[in-house]
Amino acid sequence: MAAYLSMGEAHRRINDYLNRFADSVMSQDVGSLKSLLTLTADSPFLLAVADSISLVQDGNRLIKQSEKYSQLAEILVPLLRAIQCYRVNNLADAYHAFEKAANAFVQEFRNWDSAWALDAIYVVAYEIRVLAERADTKLSSEGKSPEKLKAAGSFLMKVFGVLAGKGPKRVGALYVTCQLFKIYFKLGTVHLCRSVIRSIETARIFDFEEFPNRDKVTYMYYTGRLEVFNENFPAADHKLSYALKHCNLRKEANIRMILKYLIPVKLSLGILPRDWLLEKYNLVEYSKVIQALQRGDLRLLRNALEENEDRFLRSGVYLVLEKLELQVYQRLLKKIYAIQKLKEPGKAHQLKLEVIIKALKWLEIDMDLDEVECIVAILIHRNLVKGYFAHKSKVVVLSKQDPFPKLTGKPMGS
Repeated sequence: MAAYLSMGEAHRRINDYLNRFADSVMSQDVGSLKSLLTLTADSPFLLAVADSISLVQDGNRLIKQSEKYSQLAEILVPLLRAIQCYRVNNLADAYHAFEKAANAFVQEFRNWDSAWALDAIYVVAYEIRVLAERADTKLSSEGKSPEKLKAAGSFLMKVFGVLAGKGPKRVGALYVTCQLFKIYFKLGTVHLCRSVIRSIETARIFDFEEFPNRDKVTYMYYTGRLEVFNENFPAADHKLSYALKHCNLRKEANIRMILKYLIPVKLSLGILPRDWLLEKYNLVEYSKVIQALQRGDLRLLRNALEENEDRFLRSGVYLVLEKLELQVYQRLLKKIYAIQKLKEPGKAHQLKLEVIIKALKWLEIDMDLDEVECIVAILIHRNLVKGYFAHKSKVVVLSKQDPFPKLTGKPMGS
């Protein structure tokens, strides 16, 4: 495309870009400014500007020649460089130049009294993350060390510091926090989330409800995932349920992402989702897990985990689902109890360990007496079964009142 450009047309395009940028800042036109900062959208205008820069090769001189542009030179010089590098797929240099421009822009933003450019800061934060991710992917493919995403995290922490003070700019802190979460989760450095969470949740200057709904949903989604990681299921339930309740109903992909973590959390708390919910959001991988819980079928649970092992491991919920085995054992014991109650009502509360072993063998699971005794002891300890062992007779004596305490709340999707 650059080959068909005249030098005069190339100069005109670059001047047009510089003029638009300077006018956007002067008139506080954040809508126009956002479009001029969004490299990764591949807008025809920015692509044309990039081709012009490659042809002229002295765009910096155009900036320094004009008093109007020169006041913004620290932003514009590296920004033109970033636009050019991005166009030729030199992503590492594009990231480096864009970070330099973004740093200068954030310094200007810090000096402005009002928060008029907050949406432009959001674009900067988003572009920094996405450029870094793409640059790292390319660096890895070339056998080089991927380091840009880590640099993006450090840069966004500085932006967070600028926004986290008092005044109208602070509502932008949550958006930057969410970008940081995405970086930390991608890098596997989720422990770095703690300091940002502390700033948001303990600082008196923040009223969580004043933040934009989009950012609150994203924040609760990521902090909910952290609680899943820490196996704090009541807290995970609260945060992910908040995200689900406030998520835009038209954003089905986002709802699905939330449910991917909320369903295992609910299952851990003994709450089963409705079938229609799994079908609507294409989460049928949980169907057999739920059936296993309902039937007390350990073999079915293990098969379900094996079938979807890769998917559950990628999501980070495999270990959560694996721990549902205790609930499946509880359900199995409950079934044996119900059968005995029909046959011998007077002895229903006495479960022989050998009967449990036979039931497991029917499910093609071989366990000896000691293993079964150990599992029942854990069930009693976890309050999933009320009762005690009569060791001599190898019998579990169940409580005559509520021998199988419920964990349930309302079914999801009810």
